Amino acid sequence: MKQDGRFGEFGGFYVPEVLIPALEELEEAFLRFTADAGFNGELQNLLKNYAGRPTPLYFAKRLSELAGFKIYLKREDLLHGGAHKMNNTLGQGLLAKYMGKKKLIAETGAGQHGLATAMVGALFGMETKIFMGETDIERQSVNVHKMKLCGAEVIGVEGGTGTLKDAINDALRYWTANVSDTFYLFGSAAGPHPYPVIVKHFQSCIGTEARQQCIEQTGRLPDMVAACVGGGSNAIGIFSAFLKDKDVQIVGVEAGGSAKDRLAAGHHAATLAAGKVGILHGSKTYLLQNDDGQIAETESISAGLDYPGVGPEHSFLKDTGRVKYVPAFDEDALDAFELLTKTEGILPALESSHAIAYVMSLKGKLSPATSVIVNLSGRGDKDVGIVEKYRPVK
Repeated sequence: MKQDGRFGEFGGFYVPEVLIPALEELEEAFLRFTADAGFNGELQNLLKNYAGRPTPLYFAKRLSELAGFKIYLKREDLLHGGAHKMNNTLGQGLLAKYMGKKKLIAETGAGQHGLATAMVGALFGMETKIFMGETDIERQSVNVHKMKLCGAEVIGVEGGTGTLKDAINDALRYWTANVSDTFYLFGSAAGPHPYPVIVKHFQSCIGTEARQQCIEQTGRLPDMVAACVGGGSNAIGIFSAFLKDKDVQIVGVEAGGSAKDRLAAGHHAATLAAGKVGILHGSKTYLLQNDDGQIAETESISAGLDYPGVGPEHSFLKDTGRVKYVPAFDEDALDAFELLTKTEGILPALESSHAIAYVMSLKGKLSPATSVIVNLSGRGDKDVGIVEKYRPVK
C-alpha cells in the first residue's frame, strides 16, 4: 500500500490476505483518478446536475429564537436521495466505472446508503446487491422498497442483531469471494484502509461548501460545528473543512440509546464515550465491547447510528481532543425531531435529530451572538413510522 491509512494508532487494514490485492487496486485507482481532470469533471457535473449540489446553508430563525443563539442547518437532506450518502456513492460509483467493474455491492443500516448505491447502480447500469440486517429491513421498509424499484437486490442478513454490523460482515464475505468483477461501495468513514480516506474525500464537499457559505452569510467562521456520528461519514465530511480552525469548536453527537435503559446491565451505546480500542471490520478504532472483548450489541432508535464501532479518524480526533464527542438519548432525538418539524417545517432524519438535540441542550449556555452549524445529514421521511410508534400524533 502507498499509505498505511493510520490516524495516530488508529486505522490500518486488518483483513484476510485475499482482500489485500483488492484494497491495493482500490487505493491505486483512487489516487490516480482523483488526480484526473476527466474524472473530476464528470463527478462535479453529476454532483451539480444529478445530486443537486451545492446544498443550502439555512438560517433556522425560529429554532434560533428558541435556543437563544444562531443555528444554521447544512441542508444535506435536500440532496437527491434524501441524505449526504449520494456524495460518496457518486464518487465511488464513478471510480468503479473507471476501474471497469461491472457489479456493485454495499451495506446499509438506515437504508440511505443502500438507496444511494441502488440509484447509482441504476444510473451507471451496474448490477447491485445491498446487504441489510433483517432488523433494519423491518424498520426501514420504505427505503427497501425504493432500492428494489431501482433494480437492486436487497439481501437480508439474519445473523447477530440484524443491523449494520452484521450487514458489513456479510458484504465483506461476499466481496472476498467476488473481488474480480465486484466493487464494494463502502458507506461509512470506517472499515479498512483506504475506505476512511476515500469516504472523507468524497464527503468533504459538505464542509467546503458550509465554510464558504458561512463566511458569505455571516462574514466569519462559525463558533461551533456539530454533526451526528455513527460510522462517521457525514461528520468527517463537514468537520474536515474546520479542523485547522482552532477557534471553531467541533462536536460529534453519538447515539446514547434509551435513557431509560442506560443503567441496565448490558446496555451499550455511544462508542467513543464508552468504547475500548479494538479491531472491527478491518480497522483499529474504538468499539463497544463486553467484558470478554466480544463486540457488544448496540441499541438505538436510529438505524444509521446503530453501530458498535466508529471511523478511525474520529477515534484519533477524540484522543487528540480536537473534537468533543457526546451522547444524545433516543428521547432527546425524538424531542428534536418534533421541535425542528414544528418550528421550521423541516423533518430531520433521526440520525440528524441527535445533533439537533445536543445543540438545543445548550439553550441558555451560549451568548446570542454565537453561531452554530448543524449538519442536517438526512431527511426524516424514512423515520415517520418509527416516530409515530413512539410519539403518536394527536
